[in-house]
Amino acid sequence: MFRNRKIEINRFNGIQKPPKGGFFYSLFLRPSQFICVAVALIHSNVFYGQETLDKFVDRWHLSASKANLEEYFGATHETFVFLGTAPGERWTKKEFYTFSKPYFDRGKAWDFTPSNRKWNFNADSTVAWFDEDLATWMRGCRGSGVLVKENQVWKIAFYNLSVLIENEKMNAFIELRDKKN
Repeated sequence: MFRNRKIEINRFNGIQKPPKGGFFYSLFLRPSQFICVAVALIHSNVFYGQETLDKFVDRWHLSASKANLEEYFGATHETFVFLGTAPGERWTKKEFYTFSKPYFDRGKAWDFTPSNRKWNFNADSTVAWFDEDLATWMRGCRGSGVLVKENQVWKIAFYNLSVLIENEKMNAFIELRDKKN
């Protein structure tokens, strides 16, 4: 392609650049533009994945507030574990299903409104983990979860619900918790 063409050397940075009009011209002439385009493509792919997963987790929360038991548990992996706010609340999928069913049967389980969700992914984007703030009847809570992608399908494998307590209120909380009923 560049046979019998003069290659210029930029006297400021020593980078070789092909004559104008060559395929690689813009890549060699403006490497910062190439990097920006590459980062934008990667960035948009990550955000597309995050947007898809945001909708997935939002639907999962919504299915609880609408008492859709099958949709709620259909979004979870076979190895799903749920950690609740009470000390003994660690459930497998089967245990949590049994615990939750009476709430769903009443027509409304719980209502969590998520915000401020942050995502992380493993190198091959088959595992994603997140944390989110939750508005609930318990006031401010935080949820964190892990999703796994198998056969191009995402499932929630782990969720941890925690109640937020300000550090300044921790001593009062400890006293309250230590009280005997």
